[in-house]
Amino acid sequence: MPISGFPEWLPAQRIIEQRVIDRIRSTFELYGFAPLETRSVEPLETLLSKGETSKEVYLLHRLQAEDGAVGQDDQLGLHFDLTVPFARYVVENAGKLVFPFRRYQIQKVWRGERPQEGRYREFLQADIDVVNRDILPFHYDTEMPLVIGDALAGLPIPAARIQVNNRKVCEGFYRGLGLSDTDQVLRTVDKLDKIGPARVAEQLVGTAGASEAQAAACLDLAAISAEDASFVDAVRKLGVTDPLLDEGLEELVRVVETAREHAPGLVVAELKIARGLDYYTGTVYETQLRGYERFGSVCSGGRYDNLASSGKDRFPGVGISIGVSRMLGVLFGQQALSVSRSVPTCVLVALPNEEQRAACDRIAAALRRRGIPAEVAPTAAKFGKQIQYADRRGIPYVWFPGDQDEVKDIRSGAQEPASADSWAPPAEDLHPVVTGA
Repeated sequence: MPISGFPEWLPAQRIIEQRVIDRIRSTFELYGFAPLETRSVEPLETLLSKGETSKEVYLLHRLQAEDGAVGQDDQLGLHFDLTVPFARYVVENAGKLVFPFRRYQIQKVWRGERPQEGRYREFLQADIDVVNRDILPFHYDTEMPLVIGDALAGLPIPAARIQVNNRKVCEGFYRGLGLSDTDQVLRTVDKLDKIGPARVAEQLVGTAGASEAQAAACLDLAAISAEDASFVDAVRKLGVTDPLLDEGLEELVRVVETAREHAPGLVVAELKIARGLDYYTGTVYETQLRGYERFGSVCSGGRYDNLASSGKDRFPGVGISIGVSRMLGVLFGQQALSVSRSVPTCVLVALPNEEQRAACDRIAAALRRRGIPAEVAPTAAKFGKQIQYADRRGIPYVWFPGDQDEVKDIRSGAQEPASADSWAPPAEDLHPVVTGA
């Protein structure tokens, strides 16, 4: 029985997912990020202190726990992102790591939210983060969008558009307006795309102590968008001043201008972006696919200066996460991705009769040794039925053993003599090929 929010892909979709993961992983490693995997559970106290998403934590309980007993397992929850576990890992292993530490993680996470298209309760994320001891140079904030842009550009998906903002811009602006509860203002503005400006303004007045004029100014700031540093002039025209605002604008200019130099068109300054997690302190990112903006962000992250600390030691960081399941779920739902076949097999070795199975196994083994995915037909049916079996599974070639082996391209009907020690398919047939719509 299906359970909503816990996707189980069909084999063809799983092949696409693995190709996407391979591309993401290889790109992360090209930029020097080392692989890491953390445990699936974290202390509940840790998870409940990290922002609004913590309300969606799944708890871990033992089935056979004694009535009324509270054990260690009852204080554990499944992690809702990979940044909080990573911060804990850094603190615990600081003596064994070399800083600045660059890592990637590709793991499942869990959130108890309402499932919908592209939004799940169990899903795969692919994260990169850089952390350092005491101070993290800002140039790492400018690097994050470039890595993601590179990873996604190598996939047959719509072009990515990374929206970037800086919380210092928002918080400094709100302070300059005279608003003291900047966290509440941020959380409210972050709902802009979901509930619209009128309701955001209403909530700013009702929950953040804003006047109607202050709420209108917050919306004016959120409306600013630019692909270059011109957003600075737009902010200045609003007439609000604050030292934190100046610092945030300077940092945001560096991110936008670096991206313009290395990846034109990838990044846009979007001053409505806030991110709902409380631990972000500076740069924040959200990513949409062109033509799929209505589905929201598929990749997000930001700067966190205070998430990882132990005593006097601080480990500021910056990271960004691709929502692999979210992105693929949206694209699958729109039939925007396809794969050339639903199995890895390139060659089906036909079986004349059961007495020749050992010989056919040797042919398949010889092909595999040379990197050609091969399998032997399941039964010694008529060759026509064996060809039909290959065709149903999308296998492009059937191998006929004999005094002179022959291989047939069942798509074109072309058949030629072949040796398992030397024959090779065209490169495009060797493995399943993923294409976009």
